[in-house]
Amino acid sequence: MLNEILNVSNLRKYFHVKKGLRDSFHLHGDAQYIKAVDDVSFKINKGEVLVIAGESGSGKSTLARLILRAIEPDSGSISFEGHDITRKRGKELKNFRTKIQMVQQDPYTSVDPRWRVMDIVSEPLAIHHLCFSKKELEDKVIKALENVRLEPASEISNMFPHMLSGGQRQRVALARALVINPKIIVADEPVSMLDISVRAEILQLMKALKDKLQISYIYITHDLSTSRYIGDNIAIMYAGKIVETGPINQILLNPLHPYTQALIDAVSEPEPNNLQKEKIIRLKHGASKTYVGCQFCQFCLYSMDKCSEDPILEQKETNHLVSCFLYPKFI
Repeated sequence: MLNEILNVSNLRKYFHVKKGLRDSFHLHGDAQYIKAVDDVSFKINKGEVLVIAGESGSGKSTLARLILRAIEPDSGSISFEGHDITRKRGKELKNFRTKIQMVQQDPYTSVDPRWRVMDIVSEPLAIHHLCFSKKELEDKVIKALENVRLEPASEISNMFPHMLSGGQRQRVALARALVINPKIIVADEPVSMLDISVRAEILQLMKALKDKLQISYIYITHDLSTSRYIGDNIAIMYAGKIVETGPINQILLNPLHPYTQALIDAVSEPEPNNLQKEKIIRLKHGASKTYVGCQFCQFCLYSMDKCSEDPILEQKETNHLVSCFLYPKFI
């Protein structure tokens, strides 16, 4: 609790599904919902990296938007440094947003092509009125560019985005997030659209900045190969729920949930001999789209009658939580 910076508890966000014009006017039938985020809880400590991993549509980006207060949760709470910010408004919400920033997935669309780098990086400073002079603003921008290793910073600050590479643009986006000294950065697939040769550089930079500035990260990805390099803990999401969570090495080296096993098996093998090894799990085919109880049951070879109930995320090993009926409770 001493170093805890963010505590998310029982967070939910459902989206109403409208199949046609009649549904829009609620003229018939019961409302149907997509459970984008369904009873999600986790904690992050200062200087820690939490990886949130899962396939597309599992609820990762919706969870990020809830934490940033870009959308409102249906229920649950978000506590930052011991203060509940779930229902904050006005100045209080604006002050919270100086403490948490986001780095988007696409370095080509997340920056305004009409602005110079100086304008892009200084925008948060201007919005939150954190500088009292133009020189102070420029000095902070130059320092932020130097922190992300964009040098000569004074020269790059006068460039337009089209003059930079994809990796340089993502560094600009990172500098924009860093310039107001946040305590948490939400990084949503920050390297997925970059060349493989550049990904390692960006991840190494993010890791160095975490150690230097004691920043916490929420690192959202579907790529488990990059998550192990940067993460401390990991939460595996499926169908809006966290199905397994714990220390990243423990989860990736000893996955318990069948979905986590399937994700790890999907990682490409650089060693040809490993292609001959038997995989941990294969998925069922021809499963239906809706299911009552464990949402992964319809794809899982280990499914049983009890899976018609909704499993609870419980501790199965030390610091290792899983929502699966395959394992007895930890004693």
